[in-house]
Amino acid sequence: MDRQIRRMAVALLGLFLLLLAQVNYIQVFAADELANNPANRRLIIQEYEVDRGDILARDARTVLARSVTSRGELRFLRRYPDPHLYAGITGYYSVVFGRSELEQSYNDYLSGRAPALFPTNLVDELLGRPKRGATVITTIDPRLQEVARDALGDRPGAVAAVDPATGEVLVLVSVPSFNPNPLSSHDPATARDAWRALQDAPGQPLLANANDLFYPPGSTFKILTAAAALENGLGPDSEWDNPPELDLPQTESTITNAGGGTCPGGGERVTLARAFQYSCNVIFGEIGLELGGERLAEQSEAFGFEQDVPFDIPFREGQFSTLDSFENDQPAVARSAIGLQDVRANPLHMALVGAAIANDGVLMRPQLVREVRGPQGLVIDEMDPEEWGRPISSETASILTELMESVVEAGTGTAARIPGIPVAGKTGTARYSNEAPPHVWFVAFAPADQPRIAVAVVVLNGGGFGDEASGGRVAAPIARAVIEAYLGTGG
Repeated sequence: MDRQIRRMAVALLGLFLLLLAQVNYIQVFAADELANNPANRRLIIQEYEVDRGDILARDARTVLARSVTSRGELRFLRRYPDPHLYAGITGYYSVVFGRSELEQSYNDYLSGRAPALFPTNLVDELLGRPKRGATVITTIDPRLQEVARDALGDRPGAVAAVDPATGEVLVLVSVPSFNPNPLSSHDPATARDAWRALQDAPGQPLLANANDLFYPPGSTFKILTAAAALENGLGPDSEWDNPPELDLPQTESTITNAGGGTCPGGGERVTLARAFQYSCNVIFGEIGLELGGERLAEQSEAFGFEQDVPFDIPFREGQFSTLDSFENDQPAVARSAIGLQDVRANPLHMALVGAAIANDGVLMRPQLVREVRGPQGLVIDEMDPEEWGRPISSETASILTELMESVVEAGTGTAARIPGIPVAGKTGTARYSNEAPPHVWFVAFAPADQPRIAVAVVVLNGGGFGDEASGGRVAAPIARAVIEAYLGTGG
């Protein structure tokens, strides 16, 4: 009998020790994992007890995202007053799908978890008030954002604008866009239905054309090729053979100018400056072959291509080439020099290229948030302008500015001319497929003599103009509208 009692006691002790180990594992070792599990309903209820901070435009009045009280189990509901215009900036805040864009990258501030908000959290708890998040004030100019959206219309593409001196992003418009409000619904079925619809929608609306995706930049990349030429001693007056087509080595392929024929304004020889003004593919193919792939790669990397460019939301940096080496692929070098082959970029990155030239050769870190304010309105974090690199010399920047001015004054970009304001720009037309119209681009800054804004525009698949589309015809007027609106308001 005693033996049975002892066995029972040992078994109960073993069960007790097992239970104690399980409790300690849950409370100590697995606590964080369980607490942060999206399926933890208690965590979700706790998270939605917070009066999440607003996301505002640079005027600190225009609301991009806010929280409102809800009658359901979850106390606060996230709302987006002008959803399609700002979705690529704010992202979404969803019970089912989590967070994206600024809702994710500034979540500690918005949710009230940042250490700087501890005193406010303590007072709110003592007074029995809901925990409050901080307000994030962006760099986006709301009026300019609307102008860019209206100028682009419903054509797939994007517009990005940057202050060259500070790196502040003034405009970030993408078409197509999406409505974050259904995704932020407290009803999981509504959120899932909205998600499925967005997954099936054409054009990947959850990814912004302005900064998440990239495309062949076409002749706008000649800005970087010209920069590499100037940095390596090939001046604007350097002369190049001017045949109607460039026979590419190692292949039967050729490069031709738009519309065929030789580069306008020249005879058997033509200068780099003239070739830039009229965007002559043949000449820039020659320049690319003269420079070589390594120099082109070095120059593109100096402008942030293939680099980790710091930004407040996801950003797809420019790609120069997926090739390990150009040594045995000269056709790839020539095509890359005119922005084709494997070259890719998005409008924000090309706006940064224009901004660096406008800023005397200095590239500023792109900045989407100006400051963060606590619930009492006091600034608790301020984002100062930061120099990110110097891709070109001051002298090269000055020459490139003159070259880009000539494009707008009497070259392929005359549709961007603004009376009384010197504009520097470069057109681009990227035919990426024989079965689709080209993507068309325009990169510009103004005033050219005292730059205050740099703009990049891409309109995908010709913007309704088919094979007749060009950067000068389709994209340049959009950039002009943004520049006029900004300079006309005094900034």
